[in-house]
Amino acid sequence: MTAPLLVALDLDGTLIDHSLVIRPRVQAAVHAVAARGIAVTIVTGRMFVASAPYAALLGIRGAIVCYQGAAIYEAATGVKLRETPLASDVALRVVERARRDGYHVQLYRDDRFYCEQYNRYAALYARLAGVEPVVVPSLADAFAGRDSTKCNIVTDPQLVAQYIEVVREVCAGDAYVTRSNPEFIEVLNPHVDKGEALRFVASRAGIPMERVFAIGDSYNDIPMLEAVGFGVAMGSGPAELKAVAKAAVGDYEHDGVAEALECFVLTDEGRALEDSAP
Repeated sequence: MTAPLLVALDLDGTLIDHSLVIRPRVQAAVHAVAARGIAVTIVTGRMFVASAPYAALLGIRGAIVCYQGAAIYEAATGVKLRETPLASDVALRVVERARRDGYHVQLYRDDRFYCEQYNRYAALYARLAGVEPVVVPSLADAFAGRDSTKCNIVTDPQLVAQYIEVVREVCAGDAYVTRSNPEFIEVLNPHVDKGEALRFVASRAGIPMERVFAIGDSYNDIPMLEAVGFGVAMGSGPAELKAVAKAAVGDYEHDGVAEALECFVLTDEGRALEDSAP
């Protein structure tokens, strides 16, 4: 493995779990990576407002990827560097079908999330994100002619695998549809994903993708692990993710991120590679 110049970290299921806490060993490992002069970024499906506190905790000031790649922000300032939203007609097509099928759906704009009812699904998302929703009488009216950063269907985990296929049929190739948290089906512009967005961040920093190291835990992380020089899957990840990873480590409870960084980035071998790199 060539010594990395950039480390990309997923948030939910990787750096944090439902406790919303970065474990001490993990935090120390990330700081150790930065102390070595290696850039660190976050690549997440979260809103920027829900990601920024973790970037600050880890000392990340540069570009971070939010909304599965649909929006990229500078962590230190909150300046939006790029947004690639989901077309209004596609988003509202999903909203109409989800409502008809009895599913809770959310749309996003200007780093806020909108829904038609404050129910247990909205409350779940609000707790995880630390952001309260904007409840509107009609998403169709609120987003008529206005694109959405992304669309998110929140439901019971056991329903996601089946309903995601319905959503893909509804989108008919006009969107990228993926799974992230066990309760989420996320719908985005078809031209973005975590891998594509990470390429933007790396290119902006002048770093080739073969010098990028990434860690993720779910289906939405597959494009990211495919895009980088060395991708690591968390132990809790699905088989599809592990199939594209170069290595697998422990889960959140076993400090998988720290294990990956200690084994593949902070080793004496890695330091020697780094010292000899042009």
